[in-house]
Amino acid sequence: MAPLILYLYLILSSSAFAFASHDYGQALSHSILFFEAQRSGYLPSSQRVTWRGDSGLLDGKSSGVDLVGGYYDAGDNVKFGLPMAFTLTMMSWSIAEYERQMDSSGELGHALEALKWGTDYLIKAHPHPNVLFGEVGDGNTDHYCWQRPEDMTTDRHAYKIDVNNPGSDLAGETAAAMAAASVVFRHSNPSYSNELLTHAKQLFEFADKYRGKYDSTITLARKYYQSFSGYDDELLWAAAWLYQATDDEYYLNYLANNGDSLGGTGWAMTEFGWDVKYAGAQVLAAKFLMQGKAGAHSSVLERYQQKAEYFMCNVDYILGDNPRATSYMVGYGSNYPKQVHHRASSIVSIKVDSSFVSCRGGYATWYGRKGSDPNLLNGAVVGGPDAYDNFVDERDNYEQTEPATYNNAPLLGVLARLNGGHSGNNQLLPVVVHAPKPKTTQPAPAIPPKSTPVPAESSGLITVQQKMTTSWVYKGRTYYRYSTMVTNKSAKTLKDIKVFVAKLYGPLWGLTRNEDSYGFPEWMKSLPAGKSLEFVYIHPATPADISISSYTLV
Repeated sequence: MAPLILYLYLILSSSAFAFASHDYGQALSHSILFFEAQRSGYLPSSQRVTWRGDSGLLDGKSSGVDLVGGYYDAGDNVKFGLPMAFTLTMMSWSIAEYERQMDSSGELGHALEALKWGTDYLIKAHPHPNVLFGEVGDGNTDHYCWQRPEDMTTDRHAYKIDVNNPGSDLAGETAAAMAAASVVFRHSNPSYSNELLTHAKQLFEFADKYRGKYDSTITLARKYYQSFSGYDDELLWAAAWLYQATDDEYYLNYLANNGDSLGGTGWAMTEFGWDVKYAGAQVLAAKFLMQGKAGAHSSVLERYQQKAEYFMCNVDYILGDNPRATSYMVGYGSNYPKQVHHRASSIVSIKVDSSFVSCRGGYATWYGRKGSDPNLLNGAVVGGPDAYDNFVDERDNYEQTEPATYNNAPLLGVLARLNGGHSGNNQLLPVVVHAPKPKTTQPAPAIPPKSTPVPAESSGLITVQQKMTTSWVYKGRTYYRYSTMVTNKSAKTLKDIKVFVAKLYGPLWGLTRNEDSYGFPEWMKSLPAGKSLEFVYIHPATPADISISSYTLV
């Protein structure tokens, strides 16, 4: 499974954007197109990824249920329910927040079609109120083979959860996906929206009443999508989406009354992905508070808000503004991964050569090829580089070259928003401004913190350390990548830092430029005691001269 975790990027108030020279509209189109390459089942006449064919046409038959359709999660041919549901939740959130921008870009229809392809499958996978099919296929046998989906001969057994074998995380995430999708289809397809909402309510009740981790029931999933965080976060996440979809105070009460016991008001998370949903629930709770929808639970939702972080997926970095000048979205730009860890794209299309590709024959003929994939997997966001920007574009390097649907889904809204710019489509959330509380006492004036100049590496409180992490030769010239670590060794919080950089002959990432100096990156306001901040730069010379010209300790 692709390891990249994409972070949430939501606009909860008026914000200014710095636009780079990227075609965000093209990136949005490519990103949606990727989902068509991941389709399972009978492909529609509107299919634009023409090198794919029908596949998985007997899924669910041995279990007496129709499970044809849905999405393959990544570079394999298994349908995993938990990441698929999260993909659809994030796709729904993207469309709901930025529907007008998607419409103006001409991609709303494609986005809605991609979403409905997934939710149609979720409806099939939920044939009874307390039964949910959470996996089709076996990751172990699937990974033993390298076959395009149209040829696969691997086990297609379907695995489910029920009252005797529960899976609250899986049921909760699927409830969230259906509730979020019901918001998207509320006006364009109200009957379908109501159908989704009925399933969402049933699944939430099932998840809450019969508690347990899904990977204790569907044990085969544990090797690939283990539920490390448990199910508490999914219960809160689902309740938040059901409140968003219904305005029913039952779900608001659930969110508020269980905030402490289920961790929503206690965990301040820096990760948001298919496993951990706390940050998403916290952002939704903050949104309810800002919209005046907190009811009698303002104090609890304020605690959710205090734990919420503003996450940013650095889109420009993904699209090529990085030390390697590599786009990690396939098909975007001129330098992108060519040997993607993806069965369908790495094997000649069945439309070109219908000869059967056997289980092990695919490994022998196609997996080890050093050439580019015969089929362009347009829009796929791969796992990406390591912490030092090292990236090896080879098919067997699955950690870096495998794509996944849940990598792309959160990007849809970001790209739509960036492509929309400030062209009159700015969607700001309505904010209720509460009257200020009367002051009963006048506090003594605070003594302003002292701003202290300090030369680099000479202060025991703030240290700067540099090291060269890699180098390469381009057109006869050697380039070096340097990692610089600024560490706050004081017992106080570091703020208002000014970093002076001299003798720099290349780009720098991880700081914000302020005229003649640099400050914290946009997503940071301070550096706690004992913590470090890393930034990097590239140039064809010895290390640049870096010093801390001033800072504040509070």
